[in-house]
Amino acid sequence: MSNTAAEYDAVINVCKDLFMKKTHDYGTAWRILRLASITDQIFIKAQRIRTLEEKKISKVGEDITGEYIGIVNYCVIGMMQLETEPGAPVELAPSHVERLFDEKVKETQDLMFAKNHDYGEAWRDMRISSLTDLILMKLLRVKQIEDNEGITLASEGIKANYQDILNYSVFALIKLGIK
Repeated sequence: MSNTAAEYDAVINVCKDLFMKKTHDYGTAWRILRLASITDQIFIKAQRIRTLEEKKISKVGEDITGEYIGIVNYCVIGMMQLETEPGAPVELAPSHVERLFDEKVKETQDLMFAKNHDYGEAWRDMRISSLTDLILMKLLRVKQIEDNEGITLASEGIKANYQDILNYSVFALIKLGIK
């Protein structure tokens, strides 16, 4: 019997630990990024994962685990940027960043539990490569929404897609055995 909550929390702890260490090292330089740039960063990471899944060899010696962690953290950055006032300073206090990180992850985890209930943890029977493909599809949707200046007729917005991408990445990391 699996314990999704504990596994999810363990993965998030790994991601958050790296995020906060980078916040210490770099500050919040990511605040300068526009939403489209964040989406493109996530796209680059997802595309690299797909390339490594297909080619089975990494020329730079880094596996897909770090890329999934990066996707989780960029999704959190994207959600933070979506909800940070345009005139807010570039540099945010680490304690504020940590509070925002926890808030965005909590909202996303709550969404995951609701969907997990309805879908019966179907992700556990999926291939990691399918999770990668779903992430890439969601990113193409986000790019289209961004190109449409955020206007949708019948679709979820950017935040909901970032949340799904984050959750798919956590599922992949669970399946990869991150603890």
